[in-house]
Amino acid sequence: MKPIQMVDLVAQYQHNKAAMDEAVLGVLASAKFIGGPDVKAFSEELAAYIGVKHVIPCANGTDALQIAMMALDFKPGDEIIVPTFTYVSTAEVIALLRLTPVLVDVDPHTFNIDIAALEAAITPKTKAIVPVHLFGQSADMAPLLALAQRHNLYVIEDNAQAIGAYYTFPDGTRKRAGAMGVIGCTSFYPSKNLPCYGDGGAIFTDDDTLALKLRQTANHGQNELYKFARVGVNSRLDTLQAAILRINLANLDQYIARRQAVAARYDAAFAGHPNLTTPALAPYSTHVYHQYTLQVQGADRDALKAHLAQHQVPSMVYYPIPLHQQDAYRDPRYKDGDFPHSERLCATVISLPIHPELADDQVEHIIRSVSAFFA
Repeated sequence: MKPIQMVDLVAQYQHNKAAMDEAVLGVLASAKFIGGPDVKAFSEELAAYIGVKHVIPCANGTDALQIAMMALDFKPGDEIIVPTFTYVSTAEVIALLRLTPVLVDVDPHTFNIDIAALEAAITPKTKAIVPVHLFGQSADMAPLLALAQRHNLYVIEDNAQAIGAYYTFPDGTRKRAGAMGVIGCTSFYPSKNLPCYGDGGAIFTDDDTLALKLRQTANHGQNELYKFARVGVNSRLDTLQAAILRINLANLDQYIARRQAVAARYDAAFAGHPNLTTPALAPYSTHVYHQYTLQVQGADRDALKAHLAQHQVPSMVYYPIPLHQQDAYRDPRYKDGDFPHSERLCATVISLPIHPELADDQVEHIIRSVSAFFA
């Protein structure tokens, strides 16, 4: 059995080696490293896949969120609601723009933003909601969008972990995660479901006017060469990364299917386990399993993590500390215990390896190793 990795980028490259080498060498030969034809082609292909009119590529997922908020012309002090159980970048850009992050708890089953907690957090200063489609499954967007419409709020989807997932509305309409708010944002970090081989990100929208502002903001605020319509940033997806992303986009549904197959084996192995809760599958969303995250109860999560390491099984805790307990985001409005679901999840979750390159014997070894801890 090969060594198990949380993400096996070497195996992924080997699987696509011929196509990747050809694409990269083609960019090198053209010397069109910035704004080359692959950038435009990838943007169009991703727009068709997500089901949006505009994809604006940028340098990374954090920039995507920042550019989105800059293009919406938020002002210092405006409140933006985000879940406290998420990666820091969601709140980071809010703070950098001198906006006010308003933190809310998550649903204890899906790990996504709790709609009742969200509604309770809305004030006259609230301007936007940032649902994070965590671990590969969409937040419950129908009630969230209805709530946003009632209060005249923007919805900016953080879709860094759920690209490819479908959300089904009560009327049966289906949309991809990232295509439901006024803006969707994503990351192409190498560990993502749709990865590049460095940093990369993108912004989605159906709004033509907003798309122009997003493009300007990402390109120093330029509306044409050396004419600057607004304050912007310098955030580009380079041509090499776009060429790599075109290949991975063509394989994305295949990658998702393999992740789902591995998740199904984990589910079957751990179903009904007295100490483990498998990921909840929301009835309104497909799950693309950016992470496969168990909850541990009646046992020591950290001892399980150490046991797995002894058996050459990597694991991760996403996330060990919620935002309201992070030094950079402590706020007198919040105290320990205010977000019980998030705090409990931080103490109990553990993510197992899940990626398209996991072999069957590796999956079985992971399952045996987890089960042996409780024997």
